[in-house]
Amino acid sequence: QNGVMSGLMQMLLLKVSAHITEQLGMAPGGEFREAFKEASKVPFCKFHLGDRPIPVTFKRAIAALSFWQKVKLAWGLCFLSDPISKDDVEKCKQKDLLEQMMAEMIGEFPDLHRTIVSERDIYLTYMLKQAAKQIELPRTSETEPRKYIPAVVVGVVGMGHVPGIEKNWNSDLNIQEIMSVPPPSASSKIFKFVIKATVFGLMGYGCYRIGQRTVQFILSMPAAQSYLQKLTEIRSQ
Repeated sequence: QNGVMSGLMQMLLLKVSAHITEQLGMAPGGEFREAFKEASKVPFCKFHLGDRPIPVTFKRAIAALSFWQKVKLAWGLCFLSDPISKDDVEKCKQKDLLEQMMAEMIGEFPDLHRTIVSERDIYLTYMLKQAAKQIELPRTSETEPRKYIPAVVVGVVGMGHVPGIEKNWNSDLNIQEIMSVPPPSASSKIFKFVIKATVFGLMGYGCYRIGQRTVQFILSMPAAQSYLQKLTEIRSQ
């Protein structure tokens, strides 16, 4: 549905999620599920999913990487097997360690960090600011002055997004640019063609081999040999 590269990236990230779940005994994103449960208990509370759609983020992230960066990233995700302890999770709650991890990520995949973290910082800030706008009270007549009350908003975000949200809060934000999906690069088109050609080639070869063995099996049966012999005699007569 979302393209070959985007689909492969989602599969690899699901593998990472499964690895974390297996190591810690709990699935990532528990804070968001807990936020939904608590929000449902509050009367008249509106629950809003304020993150950028995953397909847009994946497609922009993939488009930002070169072919070899994609291979390197996929290789790293495929063979991710480092053990994770609960102590490691507690260490990740420290801001300085988190920033250090982000710095390492920036150094290796700067374009990936821009699309997955920095652009989503802007999007999350924009959505939070939209939710935090003052609420206009209903008026009994057109002549009555407008009255507003402040909105009460609880934003639940990943810790890595907090510095970016604070940085962008007082800026005029436009999310149109970061919502567009760039056209696929030439390398992506070639890679997609190679994958499709390989898949269809293997399927064609498999069908050929199966068909060949099926014909050989049928011809080796006594009934088929007897029929062919009679057919040869009839044709000779």
